[in-house]
Amino acid sequence: MGIEHSSTSGLWAGVDVGTQSLRVLLVDDHGVVVGRGAGRLDSHRSGPVHEQDPEQWWQVLGRAGREALTSAERVHPRPAGLVRGLAICGTSGTFLLAGAGAAPAGPLTPALMYDDARAADGWTGPGQPSWPPAKLAWLAEHGSAPVRAGLAGGRVRLEHCPDFLASRLVGHPVAADWSHALKTGYDPAALAWPAASAVPAGVLPDVVRPGTLLGRINADGAAHTGFAAGTPVRAGMTDGCAAQIAAGALIPGSWNAVLGTTLVLKGVTEDRLEDPAGAVYSHRHPDQGWLPGGASSVGAGLLDLRFPAADRNRRDAAAARYEPAGGIVYPLAGRGERFPFVRPDAEAFETGGLVDDDDRYAAVLQAVAYVEKLAYAHMRRLGAQVDGPYYITGGATRSRYWCQLRADVLGHELILPASAEPAFGMAVLAAAGDGPLVTAAGRMIRPGTVVTPRPGATARFADSYAGFLDALVERDWIDTALADYAKDVPLVGASGGAA
Repeated sequence: MGIEHSSTSGLWAGVDVGTQSLRVLLVDDHGVVVGRGAGRLDSHRSGPVHEQDPEQWWQVLGRAGREALTSAERVHPRPAGLVRGLAICGTSGTFLLAGAGAAPAGPLTPALMYDDARAADGWTGPGQPSWPPAKLAWLAEHGSAPVRAGLAGGRVRLEHCPDFLASRLVGHPVAADWSHALKTGYDPAALAWPAASAVPAGVLPDVVRPGTLLGRINADGAAHTGFAAGTPVRAGMTDGCAAQIAAGALIPGSWNAVLGTTLVLKGVTEDRLEDPAGAVYSHRHPDQGWLPGGASSVGAGLLDLRFPAADRNRRDAAAARYEPAGGIVYPLAGRGERFPFVRPDAEAFETGGLVDDDDRYAAVLQAVAYVEKLAYAHMRRLGAQVDGPYYITGGATRSRYWCQLRADVLGHELILPASAEPAFGMAVLAAAGDGPLVTAAGRMIRPGTVVTPRPGATARFADSYAGFLDALVERDWIDTALADYAKDVPLVGASGGAA
C-alpha cells in the first residue's frame, strides 16, 4: 500500500518491531497512510537460542521514524506537529532484562526472542517452555553473574520490547500492557501478577490496559526519532493483536489469521476459552471480552529454508497442478510445535509419494492450510464461535494462489484487509487511547478484498486433509477424538454456507 492523499487534523503513529524489520506508519483519522519508514533487524540464532540486540531496535526506530515523517511531508508540510499519539507492538513473549532504577537503563541481556527454546529441556512450570517464565528460570541459573544476582535480589527489571522502546522515548521506565505481559505470567482476568510467582518483587513491571498513556516523548526521544517532544506514547499490544486490530476482527465470531514465517490465529469471544492442552491462550480485549489465539510454528519459514531462491510465482503456478499433493508433510522449519497442539519434540516429516519439488512445494502450502483448518476446529471444540468473518494478513498474503488455496481448504470466504500491517493496528490503538477501540477501528479501517472458495474445491482436499490428521494421530501429536471432530465438523461460512 502506498501513501495516499489525506486531509486531517491529526496523525497517529504505529510502530511494529518484528523478527526481520521494524516498521513505522503514520495514519490519519480516516485510516489513510500518509507516511512510512522501515529498517532491517538482525536475529542471532544458535541451536535453540534466538536473540536480538535491543540497542539495534532503538537505532532502527530513530531512522524509521524520521523516514516516515519525511515521506509524510509530501502530504503535510510539518507532520511531526500533527502526530497525536504513538503505540508500539512487538513479538509476543520477547523480553530482556535491564537495570532497575528511575531512569532507563541499558540492557543487561540480549532480547530473548519469542521462539527461543533454551529452556525447553525439563521445564514443568506454567506456560510453554518458550515463554518468559521458563527463560527467567534459565537465566536465574545460567545467566551472567550480574543477571543471576540481579534476579535473586530483585535489582533488575524485565522489559518487553515495546516497554524498552517506550521508556527510551519518554525518559523513564514505563508500565507494560496486559497483552505483552500475558506470556510473562500476568493474569488478565484478575488484572494482577500471580501472588505465588517465583520472580522477586520489582523485577516484573506494572501493567496497564492497552491504549493507556505511558508518558510523552522527551527532548532526547524527539531528537532521536524526529517526533515532536510532548507526543503521547500509549501502551500497545502484541504483533498478533496488532494485526487483528488492523484487520478489524474485533467482534465475537470474527478471526484473523496472520501467515508469515509462522501462522498466528486470533479471534474474539465473549467468554475466556480454557484449553487444558495449553495451546490456546486468551488476551484480554481492550474494550470487553477476550481475544483467544495461538501461534503455530508452521508457515512460510520452511519455504524460505527449502526453496531459498525460488521464483514464488512460478512455484505457485506449478503447485496448482497438484491439488491435492501426492504426499503429506508437516512444514516445520525447526523443532517444536505450539499450536493447535503442543509438542516440543515435533519435527518436520514427509510421507507419501511426492514426485518432485513442485509437488513438495504444493504439499507445504496445503499443509499450512490444513493446520489452519485444524486450528479453527480446535477453537470451535473449546466453545468458540467460528462462523466468521475470517480475515487474513501477513507477508504470505502476497501469494494470491495461497490465499485461494486456504479459502478452498477451509471452505470459507477470506477477507484481505485494505491495511493489514500490525503498525496500522497500533496507529488505530493510539487513536483510540482510553476510548473504545471498536469506535476508532470503525472510523479508520476500510473494506478489503474477498477471496471466495472455488466450487467443489473443499471436497477435493477432504481426503488429503483426513490423511494429514491421521498422520498426526499416528505420531501421537493429537488424539483420535480431535482428529475425528476436525474431520466431521464443517466450518460455517460468513455467508451462511457450509464447507
